[in-house]
Amino acid sequence: MNISFRQLRVFVAAARHASFGKAAEELHLTPPAVSMQIRELESQVGLPLFERSGRKVTLTITGEYFLVYARKILATLKDAEDAVAKFRGLKTGRLTLGMVSTAKYFLPRLLGRFRSEYPGIEVRLSVGNRSQLVELMTRNEVDLAVMGRPPQELATRAEPFAAHPHVVVVAPGHPLASRGHVPAQWLSRYGFIVREPGSGTRAAMERYFQEFGVQPQIEMEMASNETIKQAVMADMGVSFLSLHTIGLELKQQLLVIPNVEGLPLVRRWYVVNTLSKLLSPAAEAFRYFVLEEGEAFLAAEFGALQNVQ
Repeated sequence: MNISFRQLRVFVAAARHASFGKAAEELHLTPPAVSMQIRELESQVGLPLFERSGRKVTLTITGEYFLVYARKILATLKDAEDAVAKFRGLKTGRLTLGMVSTAKYFLPRLLGRFRSEYPGIEVRLSVGNRSQLVELMTRNEVDLAVMGRPPQELATRAEPFAAHPHVVVVAPGHPLASRGHVPAQWLSRYGFIVREPGSGTRAAMERYFQEFGVQPQIEMEMASNETIKQAVMADMGVSFLSLHTIGLELKQQLLVIPNVEGLPLVRRWYVVNTLSKLLSPAAEAFRYFVLEEGEAFLAAEFGALQNVQ
């Protein structure tokens, strides 16, 4: 089959988004160009790879099998590019970075500092919850991942680079906001708005509740920190969030951190890569940058917030 790498990239992007339009946005192409590349690929394969239904597309059985091999081919090509890049130095390069959604409150600014030192490096970001990031690492689609709980199901190198505190947050008018010391058991009296299963924040909250024997009233689950914050500010419930997600709201006194027993729960931020991954010079440079600069950066940005009431 006379298949091009361009066609494989278009196919993988369309499969990931289940949409030709979203694939076009990611690849900076027009939707008709994506459709044309897919049609040419299907012509080479000799079977349809997608079922079309309006703007939505789904993989056929053939497409699901073909996707496995397309990802392997592109991952091998990326490894070859990274190996060659070691001979070119760091003037140019590509860094594909995955991050849990909680990290979006600080990692782009840290990346800005990195880019000022290495302006020729192209950075691509993939954002998701912990489970989604583990899947990206399994498929070799990211060089490095920034997350709060390294995967146990993969052989990885996970290096801690900064403290990651988690706290209970309430609206300023909530009864817990004006209390002094709050026993952990009191949290059982209030309804919680929590992150979805699979997120690192949800896992940290569940470990804290288990440790202190708290039986929380889970009233709502949401996949967005921003939506949770808005709900808490509207006094719809209590939540358990990373301190690094609520800096602006604390400074503007829109949220309050009550003095709860056993909190803040301090975990760690990690920079992670699979052991089978050959890191490019760009990825190695960012890894060293995070390990050297991450702790001081987060301390400067968020260190004083625990005392903001």
